Amino acid sequence: MASTEVATVDTGWAREPVNAPSARFGWHGVARKSIAAASFVTALILLGMLKGNHVGHVEDIWLIVIAVSLMGYTVYAMIPRKGAWKR
Repeated sequence: MASTEVATVDTGWAREPVNAPSARFGWHGVARKSIAAASFVTALILLGMLKGNHVGHVEDIWLIVIAVSLMGYTVYAMIPRKGAWKR
């Protein structure tokens, strides 16, 4: 029967996170620029939905609030924090 143990890989790191096996392959983290680009595109799509055949403006208000809050949070998340890497 084959062994289910994982062989240890020397990555050259002083400490390898236990819960991040992707660190062995050289990638670890979050693609912040890609997430920001996707959220801005999503906000633009939401604002593009304002043009339509709806009579009431309740939908317009929801679309604007969601798009503005999405853009605002994305801008807030992209601001570099002093010492955030120490966590």
